Amino acid sequence: MQVHHRFVEIEGRRVFYREAGDPAAPHILLLHGAPASSHMFRNLIPLLAESYHVVAPDYLGFGNSDSPLVDEFSYTFDSITRVVGALADLLELGTYSIYVQDYGAPVGWRLALADPTRITSVISQNGNAYTDGFGEIFWPELWEHTAHPTPENEAPLRAGLTADSIRDQYVIGAFDVSLVSPDTWQSDFANLQREGNVDVALTLFRDYHTNVELYPAVHEWFRMSQVPALVVWGAGDPIFVPAGAEAFRTDLPEAEVHLLDGGHLLLETHASEVAALMLEFLGRANR
Repeated sequence: MQVHHRFVEIEGRRVFYREAGDPAAPHILLLHGAPASSHMFRNLIPLLAESYHVVAPDYLGFGNSDSPLVDEFSYTFDSITRVVGALADLLELGTYSIYVQDYGAPVGWRLALADPTRITSVISQNGNAYTDGFGEIFWPELWEHTAHPTPENEAPLRAGLTADSIRDQYVIGAFDVSLVSPDTWQSDFANLQREGNVDVALTLFRDYHTNVELYPAVHEWFRMSQVPALVVWGAGDPIFVPAGAEAFRTDLPEAEVHLLDGGHLLLETHASEVAALMLEFLGRANR
């Protein structure tokens, strides 16, 4: 299965995306987390593309997309979603399933709330929709900095952008670290070395509270739509913990929940297992 690597101009910026499969097939929009990019889906895309049309963009500031400085582009989750939505329209996706991970969740939820009729199903892989999912590391420092931003309490957030911290996101919880290519965290760290990209990361950290404020509307959408949902979670993730996976059943009692022996970047060790679960789930959801 061939995977195409494409660029398109949106709002005067070059946006990169990976694409595979028949455009006439049902669509899946893969939404990556941070500090990753669509590179995280490189092993999953070929496994889905025999049956589905798969699109995986890089957000502005990530991966191979343009990375304007913070005074050149308003880095918020609303603006990231606006660009992703424009890509979906440009590619004439119409209705589609969303795969959300980490930052992909608030992007996916915003797309759904903007037009619920376009979302046919949800696959959440360590993508939060409930406060139950926040672990005890990182988040207290983030909330403190959001409430009272100072250079002193920004320091722990900057510490999360080091090469070692990014490596930890890939290897903590992985049942076999030797399956995780060092290219993953090295490329993510290299992306952060682009001019201004640490400021981009810190700006999005400060905007994260808007995602939590959106949760009640997301839960209402879940309750009203009963959108088919597959929740596949790396149980060893200390950032988004397994309680966040189980919480989906609060408003989607039919949600299919799987806790796998992996970490935050589950696809590095479980791409085949996740693809099998997705294909079985989507086969039912698209009937």
